[in-house]
Formats: sequence, structure tokens, C-alpha cells
Amino acid sequence: MSKASAPEKAPLRIGELAEQTGVSTRSLRHYENQGLIIAQRSPTGQRMFSASAAHQVRHIRMLLDAGLPTRVIAELMDCIRDPGRLDPCAVPTLVEHLQDYDRRLAELETTRVTLQGLIDSSQQG
Repeated sequence: MSKASAPEKAPLRIGELAEQTGVSTRSLRHYENQGLIIAQRSPTGQRMFSASAAHQVRHIRMLLDAGLPTRVIAELMDCIRDPGRLDPCAVPTLVEHLQDYDRRLAELETTRVTLQGLIDSSQQG
């Protein structure tokens, strides 16, 4: 006996997707232009997204919040499976970006120490 497949959910208009995800329609159009999400067009030209687009948008937001640019997120889209988790194929890219952030933090700390030294020396005397 085979299981009956779940009925396909109705496509979402861009406003519905924005409401479900808390992301502006402008951002959704940007994600579409970047190839991060895909929309079909209705006969009247409206963008129609699959129900799974809401999950994709949540993943995109998670990666943006982690400081990744959309061009890198596009490279990682095939590594996204479960909410809040990436497949191992994402690790090299994430490590590269983490190392870049560590380098930038070290540079900022050096700048901070230099500025504090200047402040301290100007207050003497």
C-alpha cells in the first residue's frame, strides 16, 4: 500500500510571502533578481512563489544575519536542507568568511589601541 502524497500547497503571491516571512516585498524582489528564490508568473504577470519559498527566505535571512553577502548565499543554496542547519558542503565557505571576520576584528582592535594611545597621550601634560 502506498502513501498518498500531500496535496501541493497553493502558490503564494509576493505580498503573502512577505507576510509569512516578515520580509519586505522589495527584499523579495531583490532575492529573486539575485537568483535566491524563483517566482513563476501568473497570466496577469504577478509573481507566484511555491510554498517552499518561505523556508528559503528564512534561510536567506539567517545567512544574511550571519554577515554573508547574497552572492555567497547563492553559492550555498544547494547546501541548505533543514531550518537553521547547513550541509557540510557549506563549511569551507563559512570558514573562509569566519577567518575574514577574525582578520577584520584584529585590524579593528589594532586601530582601537592606536586611537586610545593617541587620546591618552593628548591628555598628559
